[in-house]
Amino acid sequence: MNSRIQEETLKTSAKVKSFAMKEVGEVGWIEKPKPECGPYDALIRPLAVAPCTSDIHTVYSGAIGERENLVLGHEAVGEVVETGEMVEDFAPGDRVIVPAITPNWNTRDIQDRGHQHSGGMLQGFRFANVKDGVFREVFHVNQADMNLAHLSPEISMESALMLTDMVTTGLHGAELAEIENGDTVAVLGIGPVGLMAIAGASLDGASRIFAVGSRQVCVEAAKRYGMTDHINYRDGNTVEQIMEKTDGERVDCTIVGRRR
Repeated sequence: MNSRIQEETLKTSAKVKSFAMKEVGEVGWIEKPKPECGPYDALIRPLAVAPCTSDIHTVYSGAIGERENLVLGHEAVGEVVETGEMVEDFAPGDRVIVPAITPNWNTRDIQDRGHQHSGGMLQGFRFANVKDGVFREVFHVNQADMNLAHLSPEISMESALMLTDMVTTGLHGAELAEIENGDTVAVLGIGPVGLMAIAGASLDGASRIFAVGSRQVCVEAAKRYGMTDHINYRDGNTVEQIMEKTDGERVDCTIVGRRR
């Protein structure tokens, strides 16, 4: 089915195929009503999606509690299918990056930098939490002008997909640490999120960044992103190793570089 025919089908379809958590411990394909598009919203056809460890925790650990037929997924790059009449910056056919966090921008929490918690604890984390996620033929994005980004043709969909959650989570960790110029920072864990926390710490002006991890491939990547000192927790107590390297001085900030 070519994209034009598929787009017309999605516009007229009453139900869309969705990959959902049927209940804690069980997943599968189901059909659910096609979401409605509000005046400030958009409907998106996914072009590339990725599972997250959060999806695993949601399904098999019941991390957010019992849910029934909840569509999973919060990492997507897609094509706009429909926009509300008040949307100004996007139109059908646009390729877009869809952030994992899509807050309600009309709340006071936004003014307090509480994007993830706008409207209540973790309410900015809407996909596969308080609403259906992105693992479906067409999904809904609230407040499209604020919660979507145009996908540059110079960026591959694979790279763009990493921007939706993994990159932003690490950078947000650095933001929450309130790093000042010249600070010393420790990043515990140097998987993808930890590596992005290192990049964020470097961008924020940290003068010394301790990266704690053991995998050599990640150590090499950490060097490229701004690590100045490597700590291998297999070589001894992490705190003692850092204190030895700093002549007994504590670090100014610590970021735990792991996923939800």
